[in-house]
Amino acid sequence: MDIALPVLGGLGLFLYGMNLMGMDLQKAAGEKLKKLIEILTNNRLMGVLVGALVTMVIQSSSATTVMVIGFVNAGLMTLSQATGVIMGANIGTTITAQLIAFKLTDLAPLAVAIGVGVWIASSRKRAKNLAEIMIGFGILFIGMDMMGNGLKPLAGNPIFSNIMVSLEDPFLGILVGLGLTTIVQSSSASIGLLQALASQGLIGLDIAFPILFGDNIGTTTTALISSVGTNKTAKRAAVIHFLFNLMGTIIFMTLLRRPIENIVLKISPNDIQRQIANAHTLFNLINVAIQLPFARLLVKAAMKLVPGDVEETTEAGLKYLDLRIIETPSIALGQVTKEVLRMGKIVEDNLVIAAKAFKNKDEKMTQEVFSQEKVINRLEKDIVEYLVELSNAPLSDEQHIQVNILINVVNDIERVGDHADNIAELAQIVIDDRLHFSDDAIEEFDTIFAKSQEVFKKTLEALKDVDFDKARQVLKLEEEIDALEEEYRASHIERLNKLLCQPSSGAVFLDLISNLERVSDHSSNISLYVLDQLKD
Repeated sequence: MDIALPVLGGLGLFLYGMNLMGMDLQKAAGEKLKKLIEILTNNRLMGVLVGALVTMVIQSSSATTVMVIGFVNAGLMTLSQATGVIMGANIGTTITAQLIAFKLTDLAPLAVAIGVGVWIASSRKRAKNLAEIMIGFGILFIGMDMMGNGLKPLAGNPIFSNIMVSLEDPFLGILVGLGLTTIVQSSSASIGLLQALASQGLIGLDIAFPILFGDNIGTTTTALISSVGTNKTAKRAAVIHFLFNLMGTIIFMTLLRRPIENIVLKISPNDIQRQIANAHTLFNLINVAIQLPFARLLVKAAMKLVPGDVEETTEAGLKYLDLRIIETPSIALGQVTKEVLRMGKIVEDNLVIAAKAFKNKDEKMTQEVFSQEKVINRLEKDIVEYLVELSNAPLSDEQHIQVNILINVVNDIERVGDHADNIAELAQIVIDDRLHFSDDAIEEFDTIFAKSQEVFKKTLEALKDVDFDKARQVLKLEEEIDALEEEYRASHIERLNKLLCQPSSGAVFLDLISNLERVSDHSSNISLYVLDQLKD
């Protein structure tokens, strides 16, 4: 217990510090992460750079790769793009080992003290984020120190010495590294533990090398597990990550181990922690350099291992959202907006079909509207659940406001869908009761419907582009529709009084224009949410 408790406690602090640093670095980066993904092209070298930079920010290649699985599953990224990002993630993760090698343990308490002081004294969100980065940095090194001190008693332990001798078998070393990283779900943590062992003189570079390679294979298990339940393309991305690291390990263990070991010893002859960090960095840099030109072969191999056609996303399911993307809230927010706009387009189409069902007295169209209304309700439920999950992620104040706005927007879009459903129900009454309408009534319906469709369409455009001018246009159009509804209500009542229209038809007509007026009301609500962002 004298060994286990400090080691486990230190490992816990190390992981917590690393995650805290990653979360707050991501908050500080904000929209820059989103822009990084947006500039991603089919150029794999650009993908490598993006993967490395994102991983440096979120402090975990596993998290980056899981996120990539989410991007691929949601259709945000192609398999070709994912390959480059996955390779880059392996380079980005080496930064943690390099930081540890600086041996900043003595400065760790000071970093925590300054960080906590700034966090307490400042009310500014950005200052608090930077303070938490310092706190995470300090906790990471305190955890490393605890692990190192906890491992000291093993130096004179004959059982441990025998275990270390057995690890001179490279294959066994790889299995240990693979198993350790699979258990802790972080190659940075397992390499940190390796550096802690080395700092106490418990292992040398010859033993650390195969364990380090095993760590790199072990980190792929997180992505493989995460790919369960995704589409085939996302599964292939996880397989590419595994194949990339497996092939790298084979290449290094058979051809490059001794040359790289010699280079590492020359660069840092008297510093075992730095040797491990440099070995980790060189492994990933050289592995990318060797395999990047053959990335197409990795993609082909993954397609062979995960055969079959890619499943098409149905309208009933989410197209752009995946829980894995929540690892980067700025990107997740962009994806939610895409999904909300997709839902809005389905609602707009349903509104048009409902109007046609009424005018053409087409029962098949009414049934289509009722069917699509179920899709819309399902989308609303799934999007809101996703937004609730997203609200629990490390968000900035501005992002929290955006999440709340999107929840309200989804509710208003769903209500427009309800009005389309109501119009289809009224169309069904017209069909069942064989009701007729005057030419004037049909002309008025056409006019107010065209305005209502225009206002809803313009609202979606204002939301998509955060276009304040279009949002203001919606508010003016909504006032016009209110006036039209009052005018047409009065004129229709006049027709009823003159017996130019059946009473039963009159009631249906008044309900129709009332529903269309309500469509404009909900459009106005959405535009007001867009304009709220101007105030912020």
